[in-house]
Amino acid sequence: MTNFIPKQVFPLFELIFLGTSASAPSLRRGLSAHMVKHNEHRFLIDCGEGTQRQILKSGLGFKRLNHILITHGHLDHILGLAGLFSTFSRWETLEEIEILAGQWALDRIDALLYGVRIVPKGKASNLKLSLIPIQAGPIIEMDDFTISAFPVSHRGPDCFGYLFEEKERRPFLPEKADELGVPVGPVRRKLVAGEAITLEDGRRVEPEDVLGEALPGTRYAHVGDTGRTDNILPHIKGVDALVIEATYLEEEAQMAKDFAHLTAGQAAQLAKDAGVGQLILTHISRRYREADVIAEAQAVFPNTRVARDFDVYQIKRGETIKVEG
Repeated sequence: MTNFIPKQVFPLFELIFLGTSASAPSLRRGLSAHMVKHNEHRFLIDCGEGTQRQILKSGLGFKRLNHILITHGHLDHILGLAGLFSTFSRWETLEEIEILAGQWALDRIDALLYGVRIVPKGKASNLKLSLIPIQAGPIIEMDDFTISAFPVSHRGPDCFGYLFEEKERRPFLPEKADELGVPVGPVRRKLVAGEAITLEDGRRVEPEDVLGEALPGTRYAHVGDTGRTDNILPHIKGVDALVIEATYLEEEAQMAKDFAHLTAGQAAQLAKDAGVGQLILTHISRRYREADVIAEAQAVFPNTRVARDFDVYQIKRGETIKVEG
């Protein structure tokens, strides 16, 4: 039997960009879709036209894709659900899927999937689909992280951003355990799990004796389309990474305001005001060169990147690393 030695885990969220174009696809950019991975969990954020092909092309596949989070109900963020569920209903790849969104978005998704009978309603099916309306606040609770929704102002009601937050964790201090004579093995696992143990000589060791100070977890915020930043600011302060749209440049700021979108400069100012670690811009319009988008944003917030389809980022506490793309 292998002895157990508690491993120091550096938690992270992995973010895979599947679609980074605004409103319509371009030659190199698909429509809005992003995959967030944390341990065995997967979350698809938005599902623009062609998302299922992007998932396949990325090598991710469909396994464990049990949660889909929708930022709002515009077609460039939901139209890909039709193709995705058409495939699911035939391949029966997954047994259960939840789509979480505001009520207005869910009404449109209901019409899209059930109105044209992509998903049979009232008939036996191996695929259980649940449309779950959300409000601001926590929406998913896992053992080691939570997902919360916060309101976003765009055209139409019930638009949301999402905040992924790992729970605080206390690191195991092997040197303390050695000093106390705690043997290597399953008893250390109990201490890590918060259970007290009794040594062979009768001494009692509490978790407090071998665990360090609580460390904050990784925090990642995702915002789809939005025309305001003031109401977002309180929800994203100090996040390790922020993904947000940058549909326009400052030269067309009035058009951005008219259509309830942001300029790259406005997104960068939000990141600066919120003290985020890394800003990643998406929802990029075909009307601009990527170099101009990044230049405008970095003039305000230097730690900015523009996402491309199939870019992969690892988001850790205090550090965001681009690993692919």
